[in-house]
Amino acid sequence: MSYRYYYEDCPPGTERKLGPRTITAEEIIGFATRFDPIPFHLDEAAGKASLLGGLAASGWHVCSLAMRMICDSYLLESASLGSPGIEECKWLAPVLAGDTLQGRSVVETARRSASRPGMGLLGLRCELFNQKDQQVLMFKNTGMMARRDAA
Repeated sequence: MSYRYYYEDCPPGTERKLGPRTITAEEIIGFATRFDPIPFHLDEAAGKASLLGGLAASGWHVCSLAMRMICDSYLLESASLGSPGIEECKWLAPVLAGDTLQGRSVVETARRSASRPGMGLLGLRCELFNQKDQQVLMFKNTGMMARRDAA
């Protein structure tokens, strides 16, 4: 299969735009009901009474939204081989119902795998911001990507 993006297309400094994506109360409640049923994720009044100030998305929901934005931006067109995990994840501000998120995925480092010659390893940083330009999420992970010369 031929892809648009391979390891060689992702040198350090490569930046891909993510979003925009508006989050609804129904999405927040639906995710929380299934995966993170804390009251401030399920009920507007409980959210307003909390430190979060309103019906707030679970941090795990925000990570899932970021992953979807990454897929829509470039990952589904890439020779991605997955990721061994996330090294760092910070939920920096609440994501409330009605917020519109956008952001970027940035390649910070790139190196060829020593043990798998057909693979490159990308050090990635994902950042999401709300409509007030307030950062709400940051995570860093390693992405494994096939090399074009090995495809």
